[in-house]
Amino acid sequence: YALAGRLVCPSLWAALFPSPVHAHSPQAFVSDLSAMDSNNFDANAGVGEREARVASASVARRHFGLAHGVGRSGDITAEQPKAAGSSLMAKLTAHMATDALRAAGYKEVGHALVLPLATGMAVAQVLLALMRARPGARRVVWPRIDQKTCIKCVAMLGLQLDVVPLTLRGDELGTELAAVGAAIEGGEGGAENVLCVLTTASCFAPRACDDLAGVAKLCARLNVPHVVNNAYGIQAAGIAREVTSAWRKGRVDAVISSTDKNFMVPVGGSLIYAAKGHLGVVDAVGRAYPGRACAAPALDLFITLLEWGEQGWRGVLSARERMYGYAREKLAAAAAELGERLLETPGNPISLAMTLDSFDEDGGATSLGSMLFTRLVSGTRVVDRRKAQEVGGVTFSSFGAHSDEYPHTYVTVAAAVGTTEEDVDLFCERLLKSARDWRKRRAKDRARAEKAAAAAAAA
Repeated sequence: YALAGRLVCPSLWAALFPSPVHAHSPQAFVSDLSAMDSNNFDANAGVGEREARVASASVARRHFGLAHGVGRSGDITAEQPKAAGSSLMAKLTAHMATDALRAAGYKEVGHALVLPLATGMAVAQVLLALMRARPGARRVVWPRIDQKTCIKCVAMLGLQLDVVPLTLRGDELGTELAAVGAAIEGGEGGAENVLCVLTTASCFAPRACDDLAGVAKLCARLNVPHVVNNAYGIQAAGIAREVTSAWRKGRVDAVISSTDKNFMVPVGGSLIYAAKGHLGVVDAVGRAYPGRACAAPALDLFITLLEWGEQGWRGVLSARERMYGYAREKLAAAAAELGERLLETPGNPISLAMTLDSFDEDGGATSLGSMLFTRLVSGTRVVDRRKAQEVGGVTFSSFGAHSDEYPHTYVTVAAAVGTTEEDVDLFCERLLKSARDWRKRRAKDRARAEKAAAAAAAA
């Protein structure tokens, strides 16, 4: 290997995070790996239908010449003889992703599977693996989370979604274990007809992380698989503790997380993982992956983790924890200025929500959300509790609020990995200005309406 390879390899071979390296070193290392793939051999004579031929030089540079993909037909984790460099990169990425999980607080985690699929499709792959293990089981018991992807990945497989309502405790919506148990045992076909319980760890406030340990114990007792949708929870130490507690105390067959939401890479990848000794479903997904897989999501993660190193990754996690406190303080101050309040959601360590009750008429909240978007605010969710919507064949009242009867209209903000103080400050500034502008416009509209009514009465 060249110098770049020698800088990082000693730690990689031990399946540990490397120390932080210069930004150019991962690129040089990836170039060395690329030279190990047959499509980059000077004397190679490729006569097959798939020889990693790339017509565009720009596309080839974008992918560092790693065009063969990863895995082999029938197993995404298998080595590809024509692509030794790509295969090695994929193996190292999986090792480093597993170490990143451990560094984030996921104790006893087994090896992670890196998939070139975003979260929803990865959840679908897990459900498919469970369908092979539990033929005939058709029901997915699902504590409600108003996020369309979760619903669609169940609907696309022709499965039945059994929606379990949440319980309101103060401002926060949380798991009702008795209702989950009743849905498992009391639904059509009983527990034997349940493919899995699909819980949620990371979510929009005012919903809390599900009672993962409680559900895990329930699933262990009833012999029902348990899948955790942890799309962006890797970054939160509190969620790591919840997941770890769950697989220590009960049954967790698979946890699914997004790479882009947790590691700041482009959309298109996910991790599937579970505790050591309980990797049957994770391994089944890898073995069942149809065909070769795109290497780009793994490569993005590989380069990012090399540049961070363990020290850098821990720094990213610490910065996010601090940002949650900062965002909470600033949003509470903005809420008070508008006569609103911050919702108390201690079970959600990432997302925050502020009431918009004074905007809860004539579509005021939705209008405010549109004003924010046109003023270059992205990522917020304004939830109108009166909105009904059909998703995947299921009709939800108050879709977006996680409940048919949530008492507030609200806006959410995520103190997610990569968020800066400047982001929070600009959001609060634009929120306050948009709210004041809406109120001024509303007051003028009312004055005009009153004047018109008075003129009509006088006439």
